Amino acid sequence: MEMADRMGRLGTESAFSVLAKANALEARGREIIHLEIGEPDFDTPEHIVEAGCKALRDGHTHYTPSAGIPDLREAIAEDVSASRGVDVDPEQVVVTPGGKPIMFFVILALVEAGDEVLLPNPAFPIYESMIRFAGGRPVFVPLRQENDFRFDLDEFRAGLSDRTKLVILNSPANPTGGVLTQDDIAGLADILRERPEVPILSDEIYSRLTYGDEFASIASEPGLGPDERTMILDGFSKTYAMTGWRLGYGVMPKAFATEVAKLQTNSNSCASAVAQQAGLAAITGPQDSVGRMLAEFRVRRDQILAGLNALPGVECATPKGAFYAFPRITDTGYSSQSLADTLLEEAGVACLSGTGFGEHGEGHLRFSYANSRENISLALERMGDVLSRTTPQ
Repeated sequence: MEMADRMGRLGTESAFSVLAKANALEARGREIIHLEIGEPDFDTPEHIVEAGCKALRDGHTHYTPSAGIPDLREAIAEDVSASRGVDVDPEQVVVTPGGKPIMFFVILALVEAGDEVLLPNPAFPIYESMIRFAGGRPVFVPLRQENDFRFDLDEFRAGLSDRTKLVILNSPANPTGGVLTQDDIAGLADILRERPEVPILSDEIYSRLTYGDEFASIASEPGLGPDERTMILDGFSKTYAMTGWRLGYGVMPKAFATEVAKLQTNSNSCASAVAQQAGLAAITGPQDSVGRMLAEFRVRRDQILAGLNALPGVECATPKGAFYAFPRITDTGYSSQSLADTLLEEAGVACLSGTGFGEHGEGHLRFSYANSRENISLALERMGDVLSRTTPQ
């Protein structure tokens, strides 16, 4: 079949490509330590699982409204109101099968051929993929290790133009683990108030996974709330270890939510009725599992941080959120992709090249520390062995 031209502009997510390679090696008998895939290694909490099972038994097996069941939309609105300090109406909430549809729908609804979208780099690759798919042009603001992978505000301002149709923010960030401080958010807000016509997509999927200062959202800034021009992306996958349930949501101005729900009607109809009932139990039920998971991630973060910084030629900044480390590896003599390939083939350690997250990811690798302490320790040992005995090709 002859593909439409736009299919040539569609990117991918390297984590799944590397996972497939790692799985193929495992099928041939290799022992692989998976530090490539970005999902919690914890089970979904039992009360959430039981809510899903009960939903099946109670007959929640039919279509729901495209924007989500009313009880869940109301619970999300209350939760976001409390956590961001803004007033949110349930009609501003659209529940989706995972967080990616919010990226997809927002970009499709706003970006046309020739429009520019300002976004960080390195960053989650689906942003760039969807911008190009819609015919837009990504304009990158570099994130550098020397600045804890936060924006240089002068560079951010310089990236805006008359053609800017959307700004994308992500904090805590994938792949860097960087977190925008309250001062960063205030500075960005001052810049964005100069451009009141430009909407903002704020990817806050890791908002509950921070290790230092409290999470700060651009949606909390006066004039930039979700009732005005910020679209918040959040969900259940990372916070509640529910990646396979496929449940996310967006919070946005009411009129825009109507358009996003229309896109959902035209694509996947609605999120799973069972997953939505489980999500309702997650957001309204006990939150102690979130605290326990975060505490364990903190221990693992400190472990992998110390281990990476002890490796020859590797320098890692302290991740402030999410569950990723993004060390600089330029002094090893390897390029990012060549070292990622070498570690998989020689050490049995699966990780991602920083270039999978954009041009400014060169010189870095991404490690997910959503794995056991034992496996992290073994991975570090294997990596140290490879770096001490191999020469870059």
